[in-house]
Amino acid sequence: MNRASFFSPQAGRLIEAPRTARARFAIGDIVRHRHHDFRGVIFDIDPVFANSEEWYESIPAEVRPQREQPFYHLLAESDDASYVAYVSQQNLMDDSECGPVDHPSIPQIFEDYTEGHYRMRRGMTH
Repeated sequence: MNRASFFSPQAGRLIEAPRTARARFAIGDIVRHRHHDFRGVIFDIDPVFANSEEWYESIPAEVRPQREQPFYHLLAESDDASYVAYVSQQNLMDDSECGPVDHPSIPQIFEDYTEGHYRMRRGMTH
């Protein structure tokens, strides 16, 4: 399998990922967690799990997601708080029809909200 490496600041090391990893969602998409009551806007995507081992091991084994799938960085919101979340693709579903996300960091990363999607600020893209 053709693989590539990228440095993950969260993991503190190089991560190997297949070149053909397919993300179901894109930066600026609004998503909801399948099992927990929060939603958010995607601001970064890892092609495979790229966080720390401690973070991964803290998830109960019976619900721990597979590493070989995209993981998404979200500006997340629940009824109680705004925060940053790191979620596997299998645990996300589209939530674009429920309107914009109310997170205080959105203006720093995104410009417009149009038709269920945020557009990233110029200069923030790779």
